[in-house]
Amino acid sequence: MFLEAWASHKSFRPKEGDSNRPPDDPGNPTVNYRGERRTNATHQSTTDPDARLYKKGVGRPAQLAYLGHVLMENRSGLVVDTRVTPADGYGERAAALAMLAARPGDRLTLGGDKGYDCREFVDELRRMQITPHVAQNTTNRRSALDGRTTRHPGYAISQRTRKRVEEVFGWMKTVGLLRKLRHRGGPKVTWIFRFTAAAYNLIRIRNLVAAPV
Repeated sequence: MFLEAWASHKSFRPKEGDSNRPPDDPGNPTVNYRGERRTNATHQSTTDPDARLYKKGVGRPAQLAYLGHVLMENRSGLVVDTRVTPADGYGERAAALAMLAARPGDRLTLGGDKGYDCREFVDELRRMQITPHVAQNTTNRRSALDGRTTRHPGYAISQRTRKRVEEVFGWMKTVGLLRKLRHRGGPKVTWIFRFTAAAYNLIRIRNLVAAPV
């Protein structure tokens, strides 16, 4: 889940630059970065140093952001764990493995989109005795899954059910007001993300209890 940081592009300054130059307006300085190459390796936000410049997709504008991740239980659609990582495009699989490592029990399965169809990730799931039920990515490469996994009815069920995680993200963005963050710094963002997921669970549990049997 894309979490837009509470920091502006003006705050994204060189880590080693002309910091001694006085601003024309201390409260709202003029910043001209046209033609300047700005990357997370060379620049950092002075407002929220933990935020990273990130694009959600090709042709989309780059924004200072974090990425939020949830682990959802398929049967009831409840969130069982959360993680917030820097928005660098590499934390999704690591966050998933960290959340799974904290889960007790056996005979677990993990659903996910095509981004999780990676040989190293799938092999690590199997080492953890977790069955990978991720969507197959056959675009320009061979999927890490084969018929030994995809032929079972449970795989098709996981592919249908995993999409319910978008309901969690949608609620957190709109009702939970996380479309744009109001907190700064990794620890506070992690806390508010988990708090919002807990609030979602309370609403979800209420609806499950009220549903007719």
